[in-house]
Amino acid sequence: MKYGESAFDILYLLFAIISGCLILCKAKTKAEKLMGAAALILGCGDAFHLVPRVINYFSDADLTAALGIGKLVTSVSMTLFYVLLYYILLLLTGERENRVVTTAVLNLTALRIALCAFPQNGWLENSVDMTWGIIRNVPFVILGALVCVLYFKKRKSVSGFGAMWVYILLSFAFYIPVAVAAGVLPILGMLMLPKTVCYILMICSFLRFVTRKR
Repeated sequence: MKYGESAFDILYLLFAIISGCLILCKAKTKAEKLMGAAALILGCGDAFHLVPRVINYFSDADLTAALGIGKLVTSVSMTLFYVLLYYILLLLTGERENRVVTTAVLNLTALRIALCAFPQNGWLENSVDMTWGIIRNVPFVILGALVCVLYFKKRKSVSGFGAMWVYILLSFAFYIPVAVAAGVLPILGMLMLPKTVCYILMICSFLRFVTRKR
């Protein structure tokens, strides 16, 4: 299992980071540049958690702190990823920004990051405390739900992004059980694999959009 999961994690990180660089090289619009930035933030942020995780499989070194801090960085990078998804949609549709929605997105983002900064999360101990796992993820889930609804409403407005809301919905469906109860039921950690597949599909949508015939 450790070989298969490690290979998958490494290939995912390479795909996300290389795709982000490729998108930025080909980007001609602000929306496309944000797509490249989103892919890079996702890949680089996940690397902080997945690289120590892979090393932990093949090393006897104590990587508790590295794994915990990696989770913190990943928590922040995932949050920023969804903020970028929101702004990408705004740019692609060309609609006027709704101040109420934007304020909600930014406030939820700030609250999520602030909650992640609390010492009760026990990042250095790689804590599996269920209570704080729930607390810090409440604003994140609301943010994801909001972005998911927006993409659902505009699913026919932007070519190539009609399924984005499905990827977002499924990513959270796989993520929530892990974030809340993986400490109690470690087997739930396997759900991170299909969650990652959803992120890969999102990045593929970015790639297809940027490399489409103009």
